[in-house]
Amino acid sequence: MPEPSPRSSDDVTPPVTPSSTRKVIVASLIGTSLEWYDFFIYGTAAALVFNQLFFPEFDPLIGTLLAFTTFAVGFVARPLGGIVFGHYGDKIGRKNVLVATLLLMGISTFLIGVLPTYATIGVWAPILLVLLRFLQGLGLGGEWGGAVLMTMESGDPNRRGLNASWPQVGVPIGLLLANGVLSLMGTVTSNEAFLSWGWRVPFLLSGVLVAVGMWIRMTIAESPLFAEVEQTDSKAEAPILEVLRSYPKQVLLAIGARIGVDVAFYTFVLFITTYVATYLGLPRQYALNAVLIAAAVQVAAIPFFGHLSDKIARRPVYLAGAIGAAVWVFVFFTLLDSGQFGLILLAAVIALIFHAAMYGPQAAFITEMFPTKVRYTGASMGYQLAGILGGAVAPIISVALLDRFDTSIFVSVYAVAMLAVTIICVFVAPETSKLDLHGAEK
Repeated sequence: MPEPSPRSSDDVTPPVTPSSTRKVIVASLIGTSLEWYDFFIYGTAAALVFNQLFFPEFDPLIGTLLAFTTFAVGFVARPLGGIVFGHYGDKIGRKNVLVATLLLMGISTFLIGVLPTYATIGVWAPILLVLLRFLQGLGLGGEWGGAVLMTMESGDPNRRGLNASWPQVGVPIGLLLANGVLSLMGTVTSNEAFLSWGWRVPFLLSGVLVAVGMWIRMTIAESPLFAEVEQTDSKAEAPILEVLRSYPKQVLLAIGARIGVDVAFYTFVLFITTYVATYLGLPRQYALNAVLIAAAVQVAAIPFFGHLSDKIARRPVYLAGAIGAAVWVFVFFTLLDSGQFGLILLAAVIALIFHAAMYGPQAAFITEMFPTKVRYTGASMGYQLAGILGGAVAPIISVALLDRFDTSIFVSVYAVAMLAVTIICVFVAPETSKLDLHGAEK
C-alpha cells in the first residue's frame, strides 16, 4: 500500500470545527431518517394491507408473498442507485447528490399515497406500485453512501465509527416514524377506514417531511476529504470502473459483511409482523408496538456500538453482534410463539440490540475499505448489492419457508446461514479503524 503523500497547510482544507461537524451529523441524520421512513412505510404496509389492496384475488399468505415481492423491487433498484449516485458523488460532491436522492425518495413515496388500488384500475395498480417502489430504491441506494461519508469525512478521525453511525440511527428513527404513524392510524380508524384511506396518510405525510429535510440539507458544507481530492485534482475519471478493476476484494467483503445483518434485520422487524399477525393470528399491534419499542432502544444502541468500535476496533464489535444474533434468532421465534406481548417485546428488543452491535460499526467498516476518490461508489456498490441477496429476498424466503414447512425453525436456520457468511467475511477483512484516510490508497 503506497504511503500517503506529505501534506502542507497550503494544500488541504481548513480543519472542521466541532460545531460544523454536528451540523453535518444532524443534517445527515434527519435526511436519512426521512428516507428510511419512506422505505419502511412501504414494507410495513406490504405486510399489513397491500396483499388485500393490490393482490386481492390470492390467498392471504400468498398475497403477502406477492406484496413482499414488490417490496424486494426496491432492493433490486438500490445497487443501481448506489452506482449512479455514487458516480456523481465521487465526481461532483456528496452534498449535491444527497439533495437529489431525498427529493426522488419523497416524490415517489407521496405518489404511492395517491395510487389507485386494484379495485379501481385493475392490474395497472400493482404495475404502478412496482414502478414507484423501484424509484424509492434508486433514491435510497444513493442516499446511504453520501450520508455516511458526509459524517465520517467531516469529523475527528478518532471518532469515525461514532460519526458514521449517526446516519445508521436513521434506520430505527425511520422505523419508529413509520410504525408509529401506521400504528396511530390503525388505532384511530376502523379496519374498513384503514383499508380505505388510513394507510395512505403516512405516505402523503412524506411530502411535508421531505420539504423540511431538503431545507436542512441545503445549508451544510461539502465533505472536507472530497474537497481535498478536488484540490489535488485526483478524482477518478470513471469511479465504477476503477472500483471493479482495483477493489473487487473490498466489494465482495462489503457484500458478505452486510448480507447476514440485512437478513437478520428484516426477520426481526418486518417478518415478525407477518408471523405474529398472519401466522399466529395475534393482534397486529403486538408486532407493531414491539418493533416500535425495540427501535427506540436501537436509537441509543447504534451510536454506542459505533463509539465502542472506535475504542476497541470495528471487527470485535461486529463479530460479537453477528454471533449473538445467530444464537438469538432461535430464542426469538420461541418467544413469539408464546403469544404474550411481554415476551414478544423482549424478543424484539434483544434482537435489535444484537443488530445494533453489527450496524453501529458497519458504516465506518465498509466505507474505510475504499480511498476517498472512489469511496462513494465502492461503499455504495458493496452495501447495496448485499441488499439484493439479503433484505430483498429475506421476507420472501421466510414466508415461503413458513408456508412450506409450517414451522419457524427453517426461517431461523436460513438467518443463521446468512449470518455465518457475515461472520466469515468480517473475520477475514482487515481492521480499518486506525487507517489514515487522507490520500491513502488501499
